[in-house]
Amino acid sequence: MRRASTWQILRTAHAVSHKRKGKDIHGYLVCGGAGYIGSHAVHALVEKGEQVVIVDNLQTGHRGALNPAATFYEGDIRDAAVLDKIFTENKIEAVIHFAANSLVGESVEKPLLYFNNNVYGMQVLLEAMVRHGIDKIVFSSTAAVYGEPKRVPIHEDDETHPTNPYGETKLTMEKMMKWVSRANGVRYVSLRYFNAAGALPDGSIGEDHATETHLIPLILQVPLGKRDHITVFGEDYPTPDGTCLRDYIHVVDLADAHVRALDYLRQGGEKQYLQPRQRAGVLGQGNDRRRAEGDGTLDQGGDRCTPCGRSGTADRIEREGTYGARLESAVYGRGAGHRHGVDVAREASERLWGLREDCHE
Repeated sequence: MRRASTWQILRTAHAVSHKRKGKDIHGYLVCGGAGYIGSHAVHALVEKGEQVVIVDNLQTGHRGALNPAATFYEGDIRDAAVLDKIFTENKIEAVIHFAANSLVGESVEKPLLYFNNNVYGMQVLLEAMVRHGIDKIVFSSTAAVYGEPKRVPIHEDDETHPTNPYGETKLTMEKMMKWVSRANGVRYVSLRYFNAAGALPDGSIGEDHATETHLIPLILQVPLGKRDHITVFGEDYPTPDGTCLRDYIHVVDLADAHVRALDYLRQGGEKQYLQPRQRAGVLGQGNDRRRAEGDGTLDQGGDRCTPCGRSGTADRIEREGTYGARLESAVYGRGAGHRHGVDVAREASERLWGLREDCHE
């Protein structure tokens, strides 16, 4: 089936072929390539025939999610020696940066952890890139940089006022790239998006967290018999039934967007702040919603099983770390009527969670 473009500004970006002979081979460093979104981006690059190098400290990533066609370095990007070794031993053309802590609630409780891992990690990475003459980076950012938006859909040039340390660190990382770009000529694309969901169609990699906090995996535990029900919190949102609306972008679309951003930079594109778009609207802000209601097995009263709280998010743009939502647009990310990857049903549940038993070491 023909794929619909996910990112408006990158629609005209096409794959750039390179000769691959000996030392002329150019590869890409994926920071956090053993994580959820990073592993899917690695898969997309490998499928294109690109040479990929992964660096991951496996703090939240999994060895079982590593692509066997990629070169793997187990290490922390805050360690300059690790990055120097990678850039010395490999001919790296560009970097895709996923390595960061990303839970809103945790960032409020442990802000220094987030500034150290996220901001300092970006500093060490950019310093290494400048030392080794690497001038292109795609950054996996977040729509949390906007805070409480003044309008929906959000535009890329809207004001940024983060309401939690997670969003603040991501915005700081973007600003670091801006100033390094001006001083050292590093070109960048920063991708701001909402909630990712789904997995590769064959289930070989997917979403897997040691302590699950993400909404869709928690919901999918119900048809799998791993929990009796989930509990919906919140009844005063400005929606028809008072519950919060939550939207998603499919992880395969998201990985494809990062690859297209690389192509954009390879073709000489200038720095950009981009949001995933579905045709005329921003994906994750109201397009093509599908409601998971059914017979009510996924939504029952009972003991609290998910954290409650809004964490400074907008009513219609609730992010990871806050759970007071019905499931909306969980697996619809490629245009109206196109159903990609997984659905809220037992078959999809097994596909998403098949990784659970064999992913850990």
